[in-house]
Amino acid sequence: MKVLVVEDELALGDQIVAGLEQSGWVAELSSDGIDALYRATSEPWDAIVLDLGLPKLDGLTVLKSIREEHVSCPVIILSARNELTQRVEGLNAGADDYLTKPFQMVELIARLRAQLRRSTGNASPVIQVGGLSLDTRSSKVTHNGEDISLTALEFKVLSYMMHNADKVISRTELVEHIYKQDFDRDSNTIEVFIGRIRRKIGGDVIKTVRGLGYRINAD
Repeated sequence: MKVLVVEDELALGDQIVAGLEQSGWVAELSSDGIDALYRATSEPWDAIVLDLGLPKLDGLTVLKSIREEHVSCPVIILSARNELTQRVEGLNAGADDYLTKPFQMVELIARLRAQLRRSTGNASPVIQVGGLSLDTRSSKVTHNGEDISLTALEFKVLSYMMHNADKVISRTELVEHIYKQDFDRDSNTIEVFIGRIRRKIGGDVIKTVRGLGYRINAD
């Protein structure tokens, strides 16, 4: 899953990005409000971590603006501002959660996972799609009770598809959600990953929708 981290303290921002990537996320950093607003509204994201005290454009204005532009992904505010009125203002502006500094990385990741599950209609931390099971806490995948060993990119592809079960997902959409923006992207590699995943979980689980992409059926 792909997360935009908006934080003007570069050391902290790099720490958050590194922590998310170690947990299997794709994370990119933006350090000012104008850049954050542009990127949030011009690229697809699964979640946004947003500081409020930003240069050029404050975080609350960024949040209101992206909601006006119908960006619907979960937004977690990360801020040193701990007053009740500011937390309420952030939530009323469209944030889904609010975490105050200092914080523990494990809590931020847990909150992101919870928001992502809710945004895709999965209440449980274990996502079940037919015989496939994905534990979002441990990144463990099983098929009909048997453990499945996946590479990091194979896991990202399968995880995104399981979070969006029954949805037809194009190769372009998969590329946008498993690679960083500055990575040398090639949508043809998605076919390779899909082929390798099929060999591990069975060829009938991921369906090819001709001319459109791929789909995992919930049934």
